[in-house]
Amino acid sequence: MSEMDVHKLTGAYAMDALDELERARFEQHLAQCEDCRAEVAELRETAALLAETTAVTPPASLRDSVLAGISQVRPLAPEVPASPTHAARPAARGRGWVPFLVAAALALIVGVGALVTQPWAPSDDAERLTAAEQVLQAPDAEEVSVDLGEAGRATVVRSKAQDRAVITTEDMVSAPSGKDYELWFIEGDEFVSAGLMPDAADQTVVLDGSAAAAAAVGITVEPDGGSEQPTSDPIAVFDLTEST
Repeated sequence: MSEMDVHKLTGAYAMDALDELERARFEQHLAQCEDCRAEVAELRETAALLAETTAVTPPASLRDSVLAGISQVRPLAPEVPASPTHAARPAARGRGWVPFLVAAALALIVGVGALVTQPWAPSDDAERLTAAEQVLQAPDAEEVSVDLGEAGRATVVRSKAQDRAVITTEDMVSAPSGKDYELWFIEGDEFVSAGLMPDAADQTVVLDGSAAAAAAVGITVEPDGGSEQPTSDPIAVFDLTEST
């Protein structure tokens, strides 16, 4: 192995990719070559930066760009003074691999950072929406609003495709002390509980249960904790057959 070939092993040594014979020969050279020692230290520092990131599968475009870059970079050995007694050290050493590896490391780190704010897969907007947003933004969304007077205003949106319904309220007064507002799906004479409403003036609540077949949604005032069947007349009925 020539002197110039030995200089080219810095990257493989830093990544622990040499066999035992190559490692032994290179470590003998390393003890005498300050340039190679500095380069190995830089490469190991770059590798440590990569180890601190979260392991992810990069997109094909990043892999292709890295491979394309490798094909355009020719690794160069450090420049070695022509004479051992030469006191001046070259201002710039020709480490062809160092800039590229540092750039590749930064590209991977940036790629990992991008995953935090915008994952590569999957990109379907519906998977990033809440259950309520999926109903409210559904193409088949049907909307019915009821003005409760001084008690506020409420709107029910139903998506048959989603088989769900959402109620939103504006300035709705709280239920009386010891009572809860309970939601119901109404199908003919049958009332099916769709859950309790939180005690808040402005809220968005996804109703519990299947909404596709319901003809209406009702709100009743029930004892704290709710009832299996309504114990009072509805304070509001949202007729889904007249929805827009």
